[in-house]
Amino acid sequence: MTEEQTVSKWEAGEVVPELSKLIELSDMFSCKLDTLVRGNLAESEEIYSEVTIKTVKPFRMARYVMVTPNPEADVAAYLETWARKSGLLDIKPDAMRIGWDFPYVSLELQNRFGLNGYVAAYILPEGFETTYPGVEYASQIEADYAVITIYNPFVAAYERIRNGYKRIMEYLQVNGFKEKPVEDVLSCFEYVYEQNGMTCMDVYIHVDSVSKTEAFTNFS
Repeated sequence: MTEEQTVSKWEAGEVVPELSKLIELSDMFSCKLDTLVRGNLAESEEIYSEVTIKTVKPFRMARYVMVTPNPEADVAAYLETWARKSGLLDIKPDAMRIGWDFPYVSLELQNRFGLNGYVAAYILPEGFETTYPGVEYASQIEADYAVITIYNPFVAAYERIRNGYKRIMEYLQVNGFKEKPVEDVLSCFEYVYEQNGMTCMDVYIHVDSVSKTEAFTNFS
């Protein structure tokens, strides 16, 4: 534990902190060493909202998965085309599109070919039907989620999104997902939208799909 007197000496420029202490602090504040040494830590608080608990009502979705070098953009483009051709966007132009990582891609495919998986889904308005093919339909039951908003998440996507998930886990006082998912409930998902000229991402983690485990989940 770093003492208050030691921190005061660092701030006064009397001594330089050891690398091991800097690493401990960067882990504590969930930031890179460069941000800790050169940046303004107060700015990191402006990146994230407070974590809140929200009840998500039951919904029906149309979803699709892709395994490619750039799956998020690829599956988003595919699903947007489907939404136009199926008539969904004619009925509900602001239909909510969510997404989440597809975890069933082997390490060999990831390491040798740079492939990753991502699922995108449109939440469907009640009564929507179409004969246009190309998606899988699924339903979700009502569930409680811990939610955080990340502002401008793609400025430093790896760091900001990863730390967003980490903040939720710390709020819930857990450190991993359960091995067996809860039936008919998404363990987590993301929703990207524009608000007041700013890109925002809401991260949802199902409160009953997480638990304390021996190893910390790698949010990469």
